[in-house]
Amino acid sequence: MLPRPTRRLRFREMTDEDLDNLTETLSAPDPHRSDHPPRTRADAERWIAWNRDNYDRHGFGLWVLETHDGRFVGDCGLTIQEVEGEDFVEFGWHVHPDHRRMGYAAEAAASVRSVAEEARVADHLIAIIRPENVASQGVARKIGLDLEREAFKHGGEVLIFGVTVSGSGVS
Repeated sequence: MLPRPTRRLRFREMTDEDLDNLTETLSAPDPHRSDHPPRTRADAERWIAWNRDNYDRHGFGLWVLETHDGRFVGDCGLTIQEVEGEDFVEFGWHVHPDHRRMGYAAEAAASVRSVAEEARVADHLIAIIRPENVASQGVARKIGLDLEREAFKHGGEVLIFGVTVSGSGVS
């Protein structure tokens, strides 16, 4: 269940060869959370393993984003996330610092939304976003998600954006 390529991007499953690029992406300083320690190379190794397990278990995960000429951009896809005791299918995206603020996240997330709806992975899809991450809130809105509520996750307040998908048999 790989999303379709977009005008500028293509998707593929993560491999061990993505370790350096994912380490750079995940360990980049977070402009919205200066108190959050950067992730390590070992964290990126676990990230790749977790996503590969997600592909096997669910048929989806976060996929590598790259330009059509093969330049690494980041990752984007779907994962299962628990929010206040309930599991949801969640949109996620991480863009390498060199490629932020170029519209890649919204472009990729729109393609992910399309494949999620076609594959009917859930009847409700969410995005979990920190209140200070205005850029990601914009991505969520661009792909048709609405702010639904606030919640507590990962040690702090988060915003839950969501959309109901008609015709799905999975919740």
